[in-house]
Amino acid sequence: MRVAALYDIHGNLSALEAVLDEVRAAGVDRIVVGGDVLPGPMSVETLTRLLDLPLPTQFIQGNGEVAVLAALEGRDAYALPKPVQEIIRWTAQQLPSEHARLLAGWPKTVPLEIPGLGEVLFCHATPRNENENFTRLTPEEVLLPLFEGLNASVVVCGHTHMQFDQIVGNTRVVNAGSVGMPFGNPGSDWLLLGPDLKLRHTNYDLARAAERIRGTKYPQAEEFATRYVLQPPSEEEMLRVFSRAELRR
Repeated sequence: MRVAALYDIHGNLSALEAVLDEVRAAGVDRIVVGGDVLPGPMSVETLTRLLDLPLPTQFIQGNGEVAVLAALEGRDAYALPKPVQEIIRWTAQQLPSEHARLLAGWPKTVPLEIPGLGEVLFCHATPRNENENFTRLTPEEVLLPLFEGLNASVVVCGHTHMQFDQIVGNTRVVNAGSVGMPFGNPGSDWLLLGPDLKLRHTNYDLARAAERIRGTKYPQAEEFATRYVLQPPSEEEMLRVFSRAELRR
């Protein structure tokens, strides 16, 4: 069995379409969507595309879904800056009620037995919480309590939009990266599992994607197109940002 892990799409439909082309070419049997399908410029269209996939597809709630669902209830899930709150509320207003019901039913984790890898646990940020930050630079002693006793040989996560593959204690911890908003090289990052594990990067037409995004009514369309599609922040920059909010002992 071959599994594609697609994380942090953030309503970037062009990026998703390019990755799905490669998923088909790779002969994937199953897809795990690891959260944060939304918010983003084309959230509804992106979610619709995923729901229409012919392959078996499982979904996990990310902090984006949790925040949008909270906004639909008139509350804030997290303490967010005002520009992010605007995005969350705008996305909630676009979301059809049937989509909201589906999001509310997504689990926080998905376990899968994958030949060649063993028991693989998919989560959004960490196995205990969809909004905790850690990176490849987070000390192992901070991470050990999160990954001990899981009965999983591999844990796949996302959330921080930067790929890595490392060992924490006896567990292989892999960040699938971001399909729609990767930090570092422009394009799309995702993960292919079974029988081995491969970090994948997909190039696509960035200029066309930026134009599609600019043509939406997304509140920060220009910033998304420029800052997160055409010229994404470097990994070094974002590692500094996350170091101020990452897990501590």
